[in-house]
Amino acid sequence: MDGADLLPNVHRGRHRPAAVPASRRRLRRGPGWARVLAVAAFGFALSAPGQADDAAWPVAGEQGLVRYVIVPAERVRDRAAYARQIERLCAQRPTCFVNFYANPGGAPLAVPLPAAIEAEATAVYRRSGKQQAERFLWSCRLQLGPEPCF
Repeated sequence: MDGADLLPNVHRGRHRPAAVPASRRRLRRGPGWARVLAVAAFGFALSAPGQADDAAWPVAGEQGLVRYVIVPAERVRDRAAYARQIERLCAQRPTCFVNFYANPGGAPLAVPLPAAIEAEATAVYRRSGKQQAERFLWSCRLQLGPEPCF
């Protein structure tokens, strides 16, 4: 019989630590964790002011795959706000089509859209699960730069 068989924590001349139950283990916090927490806190601090007034935008309705969303007047030219809304609206959908409209006159929401709202298109978003492609286009009437527009 080998001596290592008699002493379970001794293996080839080295001491092997005994197993510690999960309830007694400590979370190791090295410089990596501190960095992650600092970056997360910084990101939260940057996003917190805009998040309070960036609730879900009203969805006027749907026709087939296309959703019609009304953009608040103060967010019409805010690309980051559109990205947050697209994330909310399309998170669980591999195929997602969204048309964004302003409603400066306060027309009642209905589908089909009233002419007053339909004339105020601001952007369109298309993501096709089948084609594995996505595209965001601004309305040309907003004149937001050299990007392609509709």
